[in-house]
Amino acid sequence: MRNSRLVQARIEKGLSQSDLASQLGCSKQAVSNWETGYSTPPLATALKISDVLGKDVKFLFSNEVQDIHTKNKESKEVS
Repeated sequence: MRNSRLVQARIEKGLSQSDLASQLGCSKQAVSNWETGYSTPPLATALKISDVLGKDVKFLFSNEVQDIHTKNKESKEVS
């Protein structure tokens, strides 16, 4: 699931994926993965993203955290 809030916040700050990656000390590919929903950042990195973009971490990542929780719960129920 695409993280449109993360993409929009980055664009509003006038940052490219490379710019954000540089400020976070990670790769452009990592930023791309977070934005496309392929992966989510570790909590410490999510907090850094929140600081850099000036948005609440819950606003940026609440859907992703909920999706992960739901998938984990469904996985346990199937087992």
